[in-house]
Amino acid sequence: MCGLGPDFCGTGCTSTCNYKSECDPGWGPQWSNATECPLNVCCSDFGFCGTTADFCGGNVVSSPECAISAGTSNGRTIGYYEGWNSQRSCGTMTPEQIPKGYYTHLFFSFSLINPTTFRLEPMDATTGSLYGSLSALKATQPELQVWLAIGGWAMNDPGAWRTTFSDLAASESAQDTFFESLITFMADHGYDGVDIDWEYPMAEDRGGIPEDFDNFVTFIRRLRERLNRLGTPKGLSLTLPASYWYLRGFDIVNLEPHIDFFNVMTYDIHGVWDSTISVLGPYAHAHTNLTEIEDALKLLWRNNINPSRVNLGLGFYGRSFTMKDPGCMAAGCEFTEGGNGGACTGTAGVLSAHEIMQIVENGATMTLDPVAGVQIVTWDSNQWVSWDDTQTLKMKVDYANQRCLGGVMIWAVDLDDGTLIKSLADTGREVTVILDDPPEVIPCFGSSWDGLGNNNGTN
Repeated sequence: MCGLGPDFCGTGCTSTCNYKSECDPGWGPQWSNATECPLNVCCSDFGFCGTTADFCGGNVVSSPECAISAGTSNGRTIGYYEGWNSQRSCGTMTPEQIPKGYYTHLFFSFSLINPTTFRLEPMDATTGSLYGSLSALKATQPELQVWLAIGGWAMNDPGAWRTTFSDLAASESAQDTFFESLITFMADHGYDGVDIDWEYPMAEDRGGIPEDFDNFVTFIRRLRERLNRLGTPKGLSLTLPASYWYLRGFDIVNLEPHIDFFNVMTYDIHGVWDSTISVLGPYAHAHTNLTEIEDALKLLWRNNINPSRVNLGLGFYGRSFTMKDPGCMAAGCEFTEGGNGGACTGTAGVLSAHEIMQIVENGATMTLDPVAGVQIVTWDSNQWVSWDDTQTLKMKVDYANQRCLGGVMIWAVDLDDGTLIKSLADTGREVTVILDDPPEVIPCFGSSWDGLGNNNGTN
């Protein structure tokens, strides 16, 4: 018989008797690694953490409830702009081509942090040259806010930047250098806030260390304090994963007081990587499944996170697969590899919304999954992609309003041709004021134009 706790690891135990359970169901600390589970999830009678009835018994999570008609999520429509999208062969979007009036916030993605100096640095020269072009959109959209998103998935890939966030969070002197670099950048380029996208603290497979859990809170608290000392209010947000595995590295309860809102990545829930995970396997599932989004947000409600500080992530792209059997093309059928790369994005396993719309126009079959709240598109006998169109985006906005969320955020602005963002406006979101001509700018009394406009953009 296998098991944990005093019944199995006590008197009479013959193997791995020092092995401790993940949590303590009542055995005492000598038998368990922790008293409670991360994120207040349930500890089973066998000493394991989880969220299903097998772990929680009859205990259920209370979720916030609002009238859909109240439109709570209409307050924020955040769009991440991929600064590197010009490197694609087609389907690109310059800042000037971003549809006007639909976004309350645009987040330039991404800036990196130099792993030695801890000062901001662009991903590359071309990407860095666009910082000012994005903030210039505020001239004709006076209600628009432009923020800088720092980090991203690739920053924690193996390489020079892998431990930069951990190193930064562990050192107040490094933080001070970073803060001044950031403040200089925002002043030089007219940015209104910063989004920290660390993927992910504490995660060993992403370069994280156990100290990240507490250090991240200290870092964010000090960043907020520094921003508050500026004469102009500046925003601060954090990006959160939708999975328990990675979210457990965030002390969300103690991070929340210091930020304006959380941006929850409720996309990429599934993809080709599922084939390497034993409990999932190589089976096609929608990457923006509403049922799994509900489970993800319950991790926040377990910790009494204010829903008005939560933005629901929406994907303007799809995750695609090459299916094993052309006779089995539904969700849950087996795949062999990622779907064929798109004509513009060129990456196996992902297609932009613009590319998917062209595939549908060329005769692909599209089927609504009303429970998952997604569209499934199949074509060429073995190609499969899940995505959100006008109909399913409305389903997700309705869900965000039902859960009293304060906004939605989109990855990514440039993966759309303008169709989907206009669909979001049709759900009741207000289109903001657009000026035909930017306001005239004159120098302050007692100053002159001499010396203005000579900023070289360094930070």
